[in-house]
Amino acid sequence: MSTSAIRLVRFTGRLLLALAAVATLVVAFLALIVLTDGAGSGLAAWLTTLGTGTVLALWRGRHRTWPTRLVPFLPVIVAAAVTATVCVPTVPTARRHPPALPFVATQHWNLATGSRVAVYHYPPANPSPRHPLPFVYLHGGPVRGISLQDHRFLRLLAAQGYDVYAYEQAGGGRSDLLSMDQYTISRSVRDLAAFVDRLDQGKIDVLGFSGGGVVLTRALADRGVAARLHRAIIAEPGPMDGPTAHITGPKGRASARGLAPAPTGPRSTHVPRYAVAFGLMRLGLLTPDTGLIGQAEGDNAFTAADLGSDTASAYCARDAHRIPTEDTAENFSFSPAASLRIQQTVKDSPSIAPRLRRSRTPAMLMIAECSSQVRPWATAALANDPAIQRTQYMPGVGHHMWNGLDDNNDRAVAVITAFLQDQPAPLPNYPTRDEITTFLRDHK
Repeated sequence: MSTSAIRLVRFTGRLLLALAAVATLVVAFLALIVLTDGAGSGLAAWLTTLGTGTVLALWRGRHRTWPTRLVPFLPVIVAAAVTATVCVPTVPTARRHPPALPFVATQHWNLATGSRVAVYHYPPANPSPRHPLPFVYLHGGPVRGISLQDHRFLRLLAAQGYDVYAYEQAGGGRSDLLSMDQYTISRSVRDLAAFVDRLDQGKIDVLGFSGGGVVLTRALADRGVAARLHRAIIAEPGPMDGPTAHITGPKGRASARGLAPAPTGPRSTHVPRYAVAFGLMRLGLLTPDTGLIGQAEGDNAFTAADLGSDTASAYCARDAHRIPTEDTAENFSFSPAASLRIQQTVKDSPSIAPRLRRSRTPAMLMIAECSSQVRPWATAALANDPAIQRTQYMPGVGHHMWNGLDDNNDRAVAVITAFLQDQPAPLPNYPTRDEITTFLRDHK
């Protein structure tokens, strides 16, 4: 072997050893992030990694001549530079709320629970006959802003004569943040009761969609809150309690997940700091109130593109290449940490079925054909709530049933208004309680 070849082999070996040292330090840094729960914006883990790497570099270079003693420090310097990107915020750390909407005023209500929530009011449009009770919309998420697509749907209901109110859950959209330990599903239910009391117009009709459907289902199981409700519509709910959350079962017909083009726009997960923070939180390796990133910073950083295929999963496979834009970058708001925190409190909660079986509030369940939700999440409410009077299986739509495509919005409005006015349902009452088993078998 020639001298140049030997030198090349030696250089390659040293380079590989250096890269291995860098990788080892980076892995050690990530392990320390987990062990310290990101304390001090990750600086505790970074300083410990840097200190440990420095000590090892000094030990490795102790018998070398002076110039070569610096060589073991190169992997430490590279690892320090790489991991420092996880410790430095790239967005404001104070909460930035979305700008005001041009078509509806944003009110802020202080609720008796201590929450300060953003409220939107769409008065009944003339010349439609006015309905006597307020209509309240509980959006999905949880802890997400109300999308522009949902605002358009609410205006359709107002055009039918409904006095429509919607509020963004504490921590979402233009509502104020809570401390992380206050984000619980029980707090969300109490906020609903406090909102109705603050509205001070007697009983309300209420539509709860997705995460909002969970809040509504649990409200129906609470006598004190249910007493404030006139009629309830549970649309595509998530799991209502811990036992339901642990159910595995069939989902709806094929959604557009994996078929739709990848979402465009900036992603926070392309930034090392937020890729590490959100990734480890999603894996359960960091707590929602991690010291790595604050709640406000995480909210500011998270973008619609970060939802990835979750948006596509709310549409039928046939709609994969025509999924509408649900929101703008300016209006989009989602709190990943608070959302995970609330979802965990649902998973940790005991069964509400015994209390739900005592419900007397007239209710309707809406289920989408291409639902991305686990089917038993919806049928658990149907099986345990004797006051669910009708179920409307919505053909041709995914989880987001009012999506602006074709006549989907009008069909959803027709189903909702027929129930609220106690008129015959536009669709068959399906599935009934007796049909749950066959429904779960046949509609996959």
